[in-house]
Amino acid sequence: MTLSTTNTEQVLQAGTPRHSAQNWLLLMALVYLMLLAVSMIGSGFKFATADHAKNLFEFASNPIMGLIIGMVSTALIQSSSTVTSILVAMVAGGLPIPIAVPMIMGANIGTSITNTIVSLGHVARKDEFKRAFHAATIHDFFNVLSVLLFLPLEIATGVLEKSSEFLVSLLHMDGGLAMDGVNPVKAVTQPVVNWVTEALMFLPSVYPGVAKIAIGVLLIVLSITFMGKIMKVLMVGKAKEILHTSIGKGPISGIASGAVMTVLVQSSSTTTSLMVPLVGSGILRAKDVYPFTLGANIGTCITALIAALAITGPMGGFAMQIALVHLLFNLFSVLIIFSIPLLKNIPLRLSYGLACAASERKLYGAAYIAGLFFVVPLSVIFLSQ
Repeated sequence: MTLSTTNTEQVLQAGTPRHSAQNWLLLMALVYLMLLAVSMIGSGFKFATADHAKNLFEFASNPIMGLIIGMVSTALIQSSSTVTSILVAMVAGGLPIPIAVPMIMGANIGTSITNTIVSLGHVARKDEFKRAFHAATIHDFFNVLSVLLFLPLEIATGVLEKSSEFLVSLLHMDGGLAMDGVNPVKAVTQPVVNWVTEALMFLPSVYPGVAKIAIGVLLIVLSITFMGKIMKVLMVGKAKEILHTSIGKGPISGIASGAVMTVLVQSSSTTTSLMVPLVGSGILRAKDVYPFTLGANIGTCITALIAALAITGPMGGFAMQIALVHLLFNLFSVLIIFSIPLLKNIPLRLSYGLACAASERKLYGAAYIAGLFFVVPLSVIFLSQ
């Protein structure tokens, strides 16, 4: 173990082109390991809950319940893309748009759990953890603020429902266009996740899912630990300039970068999670990745749009309508919140305050994740029954 650590440090400190190439290859391997870990955790949650997360949709009887069910389902499945695609299919099957709209909003909150979990990989180093947790929870607080603004507005006016209905009428969509999406992240991680699942099938009941979650968390800690060391060496000179040009040079550049990257990988959780180690390592500031996060929110809407295009027949218009609700919700949130200084700074200030508290007492961080994504929403569901 000592020899391995020594060799790793030598590779990191070497400055020749050959060693630099080795560092980049090692960084790519660690990024893959982190993506694999995120997929492993999501797959573990799905296995452990035995698809009960989908059954939560049956309890959506009002907008508040719809919001909470969207949150919990996405936190359990660990993929807003999956939940929004399910919602597109359910709307095509007759789920009323007014109930589906709050679910879409809830999915936006639930998806931010992934990058918050990734930030826990820095927990052993106080300053790094504070920076990483700050960067991760900006996403949480922005999405919560968006819901606090738009859910009452939607209940009172139906602005998202009416706007999306108008756009569908312009598109003259009374049918659909069959179209299959390609998810490159899933393509490279799914074979390994499937292999691990098969290897753990000797365990009884939900334990294979629990084991995959534990393996995922361990992989995140290991990958983040070494990614931080490598990034500090690599992100100097030209590489750092390029990164700052695309992300750290103004909100428009950051939002565009986040949107494009998320469209390419079809996962906002993936793109925002990749930013967390960069902030934790001190390469970027949380303020730099804030616009990138907003772009990721917009880019992730591509999955629901592709799912809607696959719906044919008379219900294709309704499927496209709920997909457009997702897009309009994120676009309106960015335009309104980010253009008003008072609102724009709220996520930054709240996430920084929470990060300071969590870095002093790690229990606060764990309580925040469990409380926001599971305890409070599940309590509301159970009490309502």
